[in-house]
Amino acid sequence: MDIQVVEGALLEAPTRAVTGMDRRAFGEFVGPRGELASYALGWTTGADPHVARLSVGIGAGNPGGGTFHAVIFDNADGHAFSLTDDPFERVPEGGPDLTADQARAHPDLPFVWAVADLVVERDRRAWWLLHWLLGTPCVQTAEVFERQEPILHVRHVAADGVWLLSGASEPDHGTAKVGHLHHAIDEDQSLLDVLDLEPGSSAFRADAGSPWRGRG
Repeated sequence: MDIQVVEGALLEAPTRAVTGMDRRAFGEFVGPRGELASYALGWTTGADPHVARLSVGIGAGNPGGGTFHAVIFDNADGHAFSLTDDPFERVPEGGPDLTADQARAHPDLPFVWAVADLVVERDRRAWWLLHWLLGTPCVQTAEVFERQEPILHVRHVAADGVWLLSGASEPDHGTAKVGHLHHAIDEDQSLLDVLDLEPGSSAFRADAGSPWRGRG
């Protein structure tokens, strides 16, 4: 049986002060031998510092079941996890909320970390979260930036990790706008389907409602 990471609901709501969006993404994990886990990811735009949240639940209804909670943070041009005492979300496969010390002593902690790594690797909303967390740079044509044209071409530049977004108009480097990729995803969540582009690769589509094509 293949490992499965199944995306579930995405909940979005303005923060209380309307300074950003609170996003929570849910999903299910099925391991190669039928092991089950549920998870929730969360981040709040406009938050400072940029720290995301993760809950992983295992063993619902069993004595060893529990829900593990962690923060996700920027670490040496990548990300890292750290257990926390602060509960984040309830998830279907979870049991009682575990403190950081209880989680460290739990025999299934290595499995939980493996689930966390695979969720970040395979859940498209996790890619969005990481681009927010790491502040991935993005260059957009003026027409795309001003929302005069939909994004029709996406390129992940190999040299420096910058992403290029353009529409139907010929790109003009003199009027291009520099920002962050996560803001572009905020405006057009269809970009979730191309966030796995390898450096040096690109994708395109005929119009805003068409599927993305090309990955070379």
